[in-house]
This record gives sequence, C-alpha cells and structure tokens, in this order.
Amino acid sequence: MMNSNNINLTTAEHSQLWSAYMNSSISSIMIKYFIAKVEDHDIHGVLQEALTLTTDHLEQITDMFTKENKPIPIGFTDQDVNVNAPRLYSDNYFLQHTFQLGIFGMFTFSSSVSLSTRKDIHQFFSEGLRKYNDLHEKASSVSLQKGLYLRPPTVPTPNEVDFVKKQNFLTGWFGERRPLTTQEITYLYSNIQRNSLGIAMLTGFSQVVKSKEIKNFIIRGIEIAKKHVNIFNSILEESQVPTPMGSDSMVTGSADIAPFSDKLMMYHVTGMITLGIGFYGLSISTNIRRDLAVHYTRLSAEIALYSEDGANIMIDNEWLEEPPRMVDRDELAKANK
Repeated sequence: MMNSNNINLTTAEHSQLWSAYMNSSISSIMIKYFIAKVEDHDIHGVLQEALTLTTDHLEQITDMFTKENKPIPIGFTDQDVNVNAPRLYSDNYFLQHTFQLGIFGMFTFSSSVSLSTRKDIHQFFSEGLRKYNDLHEKASSVSLQKGLYLRPPTVPTPNEVDFVKKQNFLTGWFGERRPLTTQEITYLYSNIQRNSLGIAMLTGFSQVVKSKEIKNFIIRGIEIAKKHVNIFNSILEESQVPTPMGSDSMVTGSADIAPFSDKLMMYHVTGMITLGIGFYGLSISTNIRRDLAVHYTRLSAEIALYSEDGANIMIDNEWLEEPPRMVDRDELAKANK
C-alpha cells in the first residue's frame, strides 16, 4: 500500500503551508523584538511561548518543503529587525498583539485543517491549531490576571424563547431599528478591538518608517481604522450597549530608530488588512439587520482598495513574494523557441 505521506501536496495544502510559513516568519521576527523590550515577567512568558510556536512551525515547514523539493519562501530574517532599537510599544501592546496572534492562528489553522487530506499535513495543522488555542488561553489568562482584558459586554435578555413574527426584524435603514442581537454585538465589539489594536500598531510604524510614501500610506490606514471604530461604536451606542474602553497608551514617543524594516511593516499592514476583510465577511454571515450587512460590505470594499495600494507599493519595491502558482505554459513555450 502506498504511504499517504508520499502523495504529492495538493494545491490547498501547498498554499496553506506557504501562508503559514510567511505568517510564522514575520511573527517570529517581531516577537524577538518584543522579548528584547518586555519588562513584565508574565508577559515575557507568553511571548516566549509564541516565539517557540512560530519558530517550530518554520522548521517543520522548511523540512516538509525540502522533502517535497518545493522552494522555501524567503520571508523575513534577522535583517528585518533591530532588537537594539528603542522601545516602541508598551508591555500591554505586546500582550494584546500575542492575544490576537492566537486568534489569527486558530482562524487560519482551522481552515487549513479542513483543506488538508494528507495525514502528515492534517496532523501538522491540527497540532498547530491546538497550540494556538493554548497560546490564546495563556494570553487571556495573563490579561485577566493583570486587569488588562477587555471583556465583551453583558446585556439583559428576555426570560423566555420567542420567535420572529414581523419582517421588520431585518430592517436597518428605514423604520424603527430593533436592538442588536448578542451575536451582532459580539462581532461589532471584536472588530472594534482589532481596529483599535491596529491603530496602535500603525501609529508606532508611522513614527519610525523611513519612506515618506509608506508613512503616508500608514497614516491613511490610521484614519480608516479610526473611522471604522467610530462607525461600530455608534451602532453599539444606539442600542445602549457599552463600547470597549480605551486602555493605557500602547505607543511610546520613540521616533529615532526603527525596530523593523520598511518591508516588514508594509507586509504586516497588508496582512492585517486581509485578515480584517475575512473577519468582516464572517461578521456579515452572522448578522441579520440589513444596515449592518451594508456597513460591512462598504467598509470591506474600502480596505480592499487600501490593500491594493499597499500591494502596489510592495511590487514597486520588489518586496511582494509570489505565492506558489501554476506554471505559465505560454512562458515555457516562448522559452523553448
């Protein structure tokens, strides 16, 4: 019987491994800087666990690609980080960044598990999913312990089950809007949290980035994220739902030496946009009020255009690493003439 591990990688498995490599590459580099600057012992432990997880993934995927005779992505190296640069973010930012890393890891690896058929690939993503879950749990625990965790709101609900009786349950633009469902509140709240953390990240990047073009691009991203936060906050406030409270300032006044290369900062920004679009899509699928779907669709289109502008900047600088793709038959035919 043929060993299932000797079967060629499917396009799904290859693409998911490639993406996991790139994400682990940039995360491990950034976490090295965080570890060099963190002061809190407990947060240091969370960061160390994240670094171990991402570097292990890099080693495992490198080994798999080597055995499969697949090119290993360049990704990011120690040349893209300066651990001796001044502190750019607070310990709380380091912790919240790692908390979100756990969420993103679970989000992407759960999808990868469902796309994997070869036993060793399925096992890699299944084990990775478990470890990202452990990382998320540890970051949550430390956040709670230190009073830094922003708990989602609790709301009074009816004492008994009821059924929708009128079509106006779906309305959003005209007529009286019904109160938000708990599911709608959950995703609005989560999207506020992610955008707020993104604002902190972009603010830090804007202080140290070298390229004027990229600085302007990042500042534009800050403005977009603030607008999205304001829209989501206003929807929650209309239903008298508590909105996420601001935490301590996560960005220092450092503006002299960049801890990260311009290439790394651009890739991280565009990567976060891609994930943001994915979470907005998930939000659309779980809400019922029409006005919320329209908001998410409109805002997704806005950040998609922003992402395209970012990709163009990366292409101009020859920073955009091409994902695995089908060979170009026309190119091969011309080369053999």
